[in-house]
Amino acid sequence: MENSFSELRSKLVVNLVDGKKLGHIIDLIFEKRSAKILGVVVPGTKSFFSFFKPKEDIFIPYHNICKIGEDTILVQLTPAVNITNEDKKEKYDYLSPPQFDEK
Repeated sequence: MENSFSELRSKLVVNLVDGKKLGHIIDLIFEKRSAKILGVVVPGTKSFFSFFKPKEDIFIPYHNICKIGEDTILVQLTPAVNITNEDKKEKYDYLSPPQFDEK
């Protein structure tokens, strides 16, 4: 089944682990040399206490995408607690895409 980026952007991303709605896809990350899709990016959550801090987007690796349905994309991300954060806000393991050396 083929999906365009605009079709994927309209689907809601839901985490199967905790049932949270992560939002809609805002970006697609791929490797430049091979054009292989590495994953998708959804907007990070913003709480009242982090009003002045920029939100961190959530990178979801391609292998964590379980199912792409008509209206929803199901992913599997395990939440991790960020102990260094003063409000101990819940974050996901994958926050940024992998970095590659430019050649």
